[in-house]
Amino acid sequence: MKTLPISRYRFFQKLQPLSLLTKISSKSVTGCLQVFSTTGSWSIYIEEGKLTYGCYSDRVFEMLYKNLQRLSQHIPTFPKGIYEQLRAIFETGIDNEAIPNPDYLAICWLVNQKYLSPTQAGMLIEQLAIEVLESFLRLQEGSYEFTHESFLDDMPKFCHLNLRSLVEKSQKRASYRKNTHSQVSQPQRSQFSRQPQSKQSPTQNPYKSEENPNHNSPRDVHIADKSREQNSQQSTDKKLYKIFCIDDSLTVLNAMKGFLDEQMFSVIAANEPLKALMQILRTKPDVILLDIEMPNLDGYELCSLLRKHSYFKDTPIIMVTGRTGFIDRAKAKIVRASGYLTKPFTQADLLKTIFQHIV
Repeated sequence: MKTLPISRYRFFQKLQPLSLLTKISSKSVTGCLQVFSTTGSWSIYIEEGKLTYGCYSDRVFEMLYKNLQRLSQHIPTFPKGIYEQLRAIFETGIDNEAIPNPDYLAICWLVNQKYLSPTQAGMLIEQLAIEVLESFLRLQEGSYEFTHESFLDDMPKFCHLNLRSLVEKSQKRASYRKNTHSQVSQPQRSQFSRQPQSKQSPTQNPYKSEENPNHNSPRDVHIADKSREQNSQQSTDKKLYKIFCIDDSLTVLNAMKGFLDEQMFSVIAANEPLKALMQILRTKPDVILLDIEMPNLDGYELCSLLRKHSYFKDTPIIMVTGRTGFIDRAKAKIVRASGYLTKPFTQADLLKTIFQHIV
């Protein structure tokens, strides 16, 4: 469901950010709170009253890189060149105006590549949320809307955070920063600068610092966990996902190629299902996008044949079609299709569908 940004209408009013957050958390709702102001917009994603992600429009990647860099200092195997890859794939390779949250896709990709564990991704999202809420709570005027459908629907979730706790942490962070600024501006600045800094071990929470002294990680969280040590030899070369697209329309195939960035996806296109079957067996793609209505062999039959092959019993197969009826979706389930993408689709629709199945 697409909604027209309220910011275009300039219906700004006095806002009480804390009251808005209390309202959506107390009712255990699911959806996205979007708040617009003259300086930018905030998106706060909620699932059953718990925060799953938050971002500020004007500083999306700036905040992501800053917090990711702090976290990565405590992950021995985190590749140094990853930021250039993220910029190439998600800042320039994706149409950011069409994709609501390319930053969230970037986090999903880091987890899928095993650069971050799901637990570490959750910690990253928590720190981003605290920073986002710190700026949001200062907002005095703007417009807002709550939509029950959002881009993060059906996407992998790495945390479900208590909003009240996050607000308290963001308020303490803001208070600490204010007090620190006041102390530094006084003559005792040299004494402040000489205060000893405690060194953190790799197993400590990387965010427990002077800037955020009240954050404690769960007991069972270890940044340098055993799984990361086992992957210490991991290459910084990113994985190219092989996406096999089958459609008798060259227009649709070209659209898929255009939507899928070549730095992240290797796209193989075919418009004849029988020939495509042999190519799939040979190339072994990560995801198969399969049109339903094709000559000689329709998508249901091709999907059924692939599922009989032991190698493809778990490969994501997405049915791509203009049919939206109950019977068509039931047929897709019968042949064990993994998902359903309705034509016409946007780049956001396509990427979201793929990310649901590769992460």
